[in-house]
Amino acid sequence: MATTTATRRLAAILAADVAGYSRLMGADEEGTHERLRAHLRELVDPKIAEHHGRTVKNTGDGLLAEFPSVVDAVRCAVELQRGMIDRESEEHEERRIRFRIGVNLGDVIVEEHDIFGDGVNVAARLEALAEPGGICISRMVRDQIRDRLPYPFDDMGEQSVKNIARPVRAYALRPEGLAALSRPGMPAQAAGRRRTMIGAAAAAALVVVVVVWWFWPAATFLSRVGKPADQATASSTPVPMAPAATPISPPLVAPRLSIVVLPFANLSNDPDQQYFADGITEDLTTDLSRLTNMFVISRNTAFTYRNKPIDTKQIGRELGVRYVLEGSVQRSGNQVRVTAQLINADTDAHLWAERFDRDASDLFALQNEITSRIAVALNIELVAAEATRPLEHRDALDYILRGRAAWLNAEDSRESFGERISLFEHALAIDPQSVEAQTWLANALATRELDGMSDSAADIARADGLVGQALAASPRSAFAHFVKGRVLRAQYRWEEAIPEYETALALNRNLLGALHGLGWCKLYAGSLDEVIPLEEQVIRLSPRDPGIGWVYYQIGIVHLLQSHTDEAIVWLEKARSGVPAAAIVRARLAAAYGVNGETDRAAAELAKARRLRGEGSFASIAKIKTGGLWRSLSPRTRALEEATYFAGLRKAGMPEE
Repeated sequence: MATTTATRRLAAILAADVAGYSRLMGADEEGTHERLRAHLRELVDPKIAEHHGRTVKNTGDGLLAEFPSVVDAVRCAVELQRGMIDRESEEHEERRIRFRIGVNLGDVIVEEHDIFGDGVNVAARLEALAEPGGICISRMVRDQIRDRLPYPFDDMGEQSVKNIARPVRAYALRPEGLAALSRPGMPAQAAGRRRTMIGAAAAAALVVVVVVWWFWPAATFLSRVGKPADQATASSTPVPMAPAATPISPPLVAPRLSIVVLPFANLSNDPDQQYFADGITEDLTTDLSRLTNMFVISRNTAFTYRNKPIDTKQIGRELGVRYVLEGSVQRSGNQVRVTAQLINADTDAHLWAERFDRDASDLFALQNEITSRIAVALNIELVAAEATRPLEHRDALDYILRGRAAWLNAEDSRESFGERISLFEHALAIDPQSVEAQTWLANALATRELDGMSDSAADIARADGLVGQALAASPRSAFAHFVKGRVLRAQYRWEEAIPEYETALALNRNLLGALHGLGWCKLYAGSLDEVIPLEEQVIRLSPRDPGIGWVYYQIGIVHLLQSHTDEAIVWLEKARSGVPAAAIVRARLAAAYGVNGETDRAAAELAKARRLRGEGSFASIAKIKTGGLWRSLSPRTRALEEATYFAGLRKAGMPEE
């Protein structure tokens, strides 16, 4: 019998895949397949050969290649991405094929048709970290090309990646940086001027953006609406958080453009105007997070510094950021004054300060003025449409901000949902074409359904219609795609919700609710290995989030389903500390104790879950299985639930019938 000879050698490994491949195939299977084959035949294979590489294997939606030279591998990656920009330029944004590419240098085991080893695994993880249309490289690669190639890679800091024991230092060349590189025939001097202009525009963005309030908050709803469907009656009243015992910590070197927006102070005589200051803070956080290369701490973590003495150096160390933005809002009648200042967290030096005095009788006109200034400086297509959108009425934004404030300041109940929905209905009545009003109302209706507090089957149908209108008007709205994902999740349509969440994250990578919702869908669909990295990213971006107990809970579920019982107990106990009134958390912990043979503790937790949920709850295994959630689980997840969750509940004393 023939034997396969394996050898070891040092190689540069290039891993690539197509971002959103399942979504593209679902929309146009034959067209996507043919275009991808053409790209591989006409661009990818020739470029790999041109740079002395070898295609090891194709994986349908991706490929693996090796190169004897790191410089050749990175040059090839850059030319592939530049070539794809030109080849896909005529396609509609939603149909474009975009590669994500990772490059690593490492020792590999080489066989005739494959290569193996940690060097290959790291390249694959770097590819997963890359943005669609971007490139991510390891520190070893960066050290090799630093003085040889003029590409603007940004330091992403230490990254914890799946199945790799130690954090990986990663560097990113983002799509905007690739687009700015010299095209064939463009003089190098002109390309240099172009990069200089883009760099200046990015700097201008950091200064001008401080008074924009338009888009939705990066993580507003995480502590309120980022909950699984079977938590219908669990209380979400904010409670003191358990210490965030997590292996994830701020990077040794803060990302280059990393910032926290501290809560803007309300200097108005009317305390009810706090919602206005909070709205500015929230939207600044989101707007900054949408800027290229920007790493922004979530507003939920930022708000833990409210009304505390400001020590910018300490905040910078605690959160791993270089800059702190703080400010105040004073509103009197039709006049509003916004002040803001940007501080270097390393030196405590004030880099910029500005005061804006405006007539607030037309908040949308004020919004448009500021966003127009940013659009002129940066030529950002993202804000141009909103800056020029005509408006006939003046008070819709007030209702939207009040609805969002009501979401933050009250626990979930039928009454609180009624208040939020009423406020968003008022905004929509004033401006029926408002994408923001449509999406926030749809979000409230879908969340009420997910929380089991809906009184009408029409809620989810209306939410679906509203978010459909929003996406038709604003197909690049990250929030609208997120809400579409929530609507599909409320209908137990996990596989369809996943690409919506992924699209939302492609548009706004710091959108924590989408990360969390994607985690639930991956779990229910059976892709357990992909869940914990998503939740770890939530912890990294918002380590002090008031809703972090639900993140711990999801991590605990995954460990339990994978029979990592000791780890499951650790995370579920953290979740219990974070959300002590959540009955479902207690039930999961009871199951973990039961599987671990701690039957007395299991019985005690199950009894507590029943008291919290109310009479008749958690009565039997059969009753739990009558829910729509159980019936919609993937076969794999259902089998794992049977072997762990239900097995543990039986040991805790729950009857079968």
